[in-house]
Amino acid sequence: MVTDVVVVGAGPVGLLLAAELRLVGVDVTVIERAAARSPHSKALTLHPRSLEVLAMRGIAGPFVREGVPVPTGHYGGLPVRLDFSVLDTRFPYTLVLPQLRTEQLLEERLRALGGEIRRRHRALEVRQDADGAEVDVAGPDGTYTLRAAWMMGCDGAGSAVRTSAGIDFPGTGATTTGFLGDVVLDAPPSVPSVDNEYGGFLIVPLADGHHRIAGSTRESLTVPADRPLTFEELRGYVRQVAGTDFGMRAPRWLSRFGNAARQAARYRDGRVLLAGDAAHMHMPMGGQGLNVGLQDAFNLGWKLAAVCQGRAPDGLLDTYHAERHPVGAALLENTQAQTVLGATHTPDVQALRSVFGRLLAHPAVNRRFAGELSALDVAYPADGAPDRLTGTRAPDLGLDGAPEPSLYPLLADGRFVLLHLGADGDTGRDPGDARATADALAGSPDRIRAVTARPTTTHDGWAGRRTVLVRPDGHVAWDTALSTK
Repeated sequence: MVTDVVVVGAGPVGLLLAAELRLVGVDVTVIERAAARSPHSKALTLHPRSLEVLAMRGIAGPFVREGVPVPTGHYGGLPVRLDFSVLDTRFPYTLVLPQLRTEQLLEERLRALGGEIRRRHRALEVRQDADGAEVDVAGPDGTYTLRAAWMMGCDGAGSAVRTSAGIDFPGTGATTTGFLGDVVLDAPPSVPSVDNEYGGFLIVPLADGHHRIAGSTRESLTVPADRPLTFEELRGYVRQVAGTDFGMRAPRWLSRFGNAARQAARYRDGRVLLAGDAAHMHMPMGGQGLNVGLQDAFNLGWKLAAVCQGRAPDGLLDTYHAERHPVGAALLENTQAQTVLGATHTPDVQALRSVFGRLLAHPAVNRRFAGELSALDVAYPADGAPDRLTGTRAPDLGLDGAPEPSLYPLLADGRFVLLHLGADGDTGRDPGDARATADALAGSPDRIRAVTARPTTTHDGWAGRRTVLVRPDGHVAWDTALSTK
């Protein structure tokens, strides 16, 4: 059996990537080893940039309606919170929504686009040649082989795709262990975190009346991450730090996690590509893993579709590694820093927490870290003058005279958007090479949506722009220099 793309793994990353490919008509087969979706949600939050990603395809509504917006986020469990409310986005908050529901909504999206998911189908071994890749699959009716032009590993930190493709996964093993429990609290605390010399933990209220408690104590840090956590252990850890268990009862899920930090040496190896936890694993500090994985998929989706459909050479896929590998490296760096701050309970680190907390109280410092954690400040390297927008994230620019009131709805069908922006009393005309540049980048004229409109909102760096080409993933592909008029 031959298809354009096989996606191994039906978690959030694999589901979004498959949906992006199906959006433009690429044949995709998703295989997933689990018989059913896990009822336990490892991740609980969607960050501002992830919500923008969903908004660009017109599907953010259900997520926002069901989730709980929280205008702050934590850094290393510090009591001084990161303020997302000051960020330049229509989603200036963290959205609390269990991963279970995120996956359900993404699967609905994929199925509406005609995507196929094969559950209880486990990837065994991946092979590739110059023309494609194939994977041996163990399914309910026996073993078979799937062949595709491209093979996607979205199958987690223990990725069978990465391992069988021989892609190195360097980094460090776990040296610190945390605990996690979804429980009912009869007397929950009034603060979102508790921290002292004995340990620390975060408390997140869930929509169904449960609370998630996640943290560490001096005692829990040295327990092997693969040892099952008991309810009595969890109660003991919480009492050590808070002096009470807050009326803890009815445990629904108990788990441990470690601080192993690894990153794939390359996100592309010939016909094999990696995204999400298959490409990077880390301590779950700041709720970033699922979000960075979704953003991996969004960066790759339009590029892989263009290559599959012959609109771009396969060298375009090398830009996926060039753009996203540094983002993954920054993810490991900040989660390792947060681990020291949030999971090292010594007098020295208590002093460091105090100093770092005072730094975060400064608005400019707080804004810098909020921008990094939310991924709104991610920009991709680009050649050209420093006053160009190329490579930066495009905001949801308000538009007058366009078919939609702002930029993001114009990206819903996955095409490039070529904006001719009026300013200073005229509609502006693009330079003679603007359309040719757009055609070359998009690979086909019908993959470009040209729009002439006047901006109705202001954003840093956008004043006076005349022509801006926005990629399907919402980053600027090309723009004119600042107007001199």
